[in-house]
Amino acid sequence: MQLEEIKRKIAKKAVRLIQDGMTIGLGTGTTAQFFIEELISRYKEGVKFKAIASSVKSEILASKGGIPLIDPKKVASIDLSIDGADEVDPLKQMIKGGGGALLREKIMASMSKEVVIIIDETKQVEKLGKHPLPVEIIPYGCLATKKKLEKLGYHGSWRKNEDRSFFITDNNNYIFDIQFDSPRDNPMHDQKQIRQIPGIVETGFFFNLVQKLIIGYLNGEVKIVG
Repeated sequence: MQLEEIKRKIAKKAVRLIQDGMTIGLGTGTTAQFFIEELISRYKEGVKFKAIASSVKSEILASKGGIPLIDPKKVASIDLSIDGADEVDPLKQMIKGGGGALLREKIMASMSKEVVIIIDETKQVEKLGKHPLPVEIIPYGCLATKKKLEKLGYHGSWRKNEDRSFFITDNNNYIFDIQFDSPRDNPMHDQKQIRQIPGIVETGFFFNLVQKLIIGYLNGEVKIVG
């Protein structure tokens, strides 16, 4: 089965979790996009809910489909957030941010009563670190911030657009993608070291935020792991 078909099946499974009256958090990325498309169909079927988007891209997609959106500044709690991930280990620790929305995704997850992550089986790893770790960095003094990262042994590259200009997040920051030399034995230690550098806003490490995984397998099977 093709990955696109698997992602569609995962999205169809996830959307059945939505109930009347819920406030839903919308993730960002290719798998989350499939979920939003299925969510639009669910809304048109008559299930009533409101949503908060973690990126401008997801907000536009949901809005075009008629999903009522809430201003994130006017809500303190979300019933359920559904998002994708770049890597997930057996402890449900993750690397996220391939779509560039890691900061808003982390805020959204932290304000959610329940977080469900939807992935295909290729995103499961024994240890985090094969996928680059996105780090959101304030443009002011960014070269000095990069130099401090490298001094701690973290190397990588600035995320760029096709025209080689800097990728700009929805928060008007840059992203530096760290490429690890080896799988991470202690990603929480990495997180602590990286976050202590002035100018770094957030990393794509997500810890202790997920309640359930919905995993799609290449054989067509979809499982919910709680």
